[in-house]
Amino acid sequence: MKEWTQAFLQSLENKNFSPHTLKSYGEDLTDFTAFCAKRKIMRPAEITPGVIRSFLSDLSSRHPARNTILRKIAALRSFTRYLVEKEQLPQNPFKLLPSPKKEKLLPKFLTAQEVDRLIETAGEKGRFSARNRALFELIYSSGLRRSETTGLKISDVDFFNGVVKVLGKGNKERIVPVTDTALAALRDYLSTRQNPQPHDALFLNKNGTPLTGDGLAFLFKKLAVKSGVARKVSPHSLRHSFATHLLNNGCDLRSLQEMLGHKNLSATQIYTHVSLEKLKSVYQHAHPKNKESEQ
Repeated sequence: MKEWTQAFLQSLENKNFSPHTLKSYGEDLTDFTAFCAKRKIMRPAEITPGVIRSFLSDLSSRHPARNTILRKIAALRSFTRYLVEKEQLPQNPFKLLPSPKKEKLLPKFLTAQEVDRLIETAGEKGRFSARNRALFELIYSSGLRRSETTGLKISDVDFFNGVVKVLGKGNKERIVPVTDTALAALRDYLSTRQNPQPHDALFLNKNGTPLTGDGLAFLFKKLAVKSGVARKVSPHSLRHSFATHLLNNGCDLRSLQEMLGHKNLSATQIYTHVSLEKLKSVYQHAHPKNKESEQ
């Protein structure tokens, strides 16, 4: 079983799946193979709908979040499809199994004031201040994912036209605008680098090697706490902030979908719920009748 899971993960890596996705799928399949090993299920051909049901039941008893269960199901679905393609399974055991509906969670975003504080904190005097400011200015400026940010090369930034070329999910390229503020921060950062070349990674860590997704997450968490953000946030929160703030200021959904690199408009529409909550809040505080009821 382990040999086939490794072969499957290698096939995903060959298709340029993000390191974050590969890590998550690897952990999910390790969980599944450990479950199978306890029940003496050693070969892919022994994975039946009953085995999948037992695994999901065992998983549910551990009380993970619904979206965690859905991610594990997605990993297993892809794995069993791969096994069918490789003729290790006669049919996909998921074929007749319904999936639970995804839990709709509003994205966690920062206010404009919190973003300003975060970027100001990132730019405070220090060895990596220029890099940190440029890093967070760019993510917020262009709504980049973690893997998209760490995968950038210097040549991907077009300073003349004010855009950045991004390699997103599914190995799809897109062009996203960059603010003048972010471009200026990037110029300042690159001026601190020794002989930077176009093919070099845009963001480096303290060892002079490309910044990783985990390194970015650690840095973000550290600076978010330092800037006074009390709740749990991640680099993806800056992407959510980018989308929410654009929509609140009049950006249309189709343009936002293009900038975020969403395949389907439905993925972008979740930000309308966030905007609606803000609209309702403003309405509650501004409508005369609401004011009367509060008196």
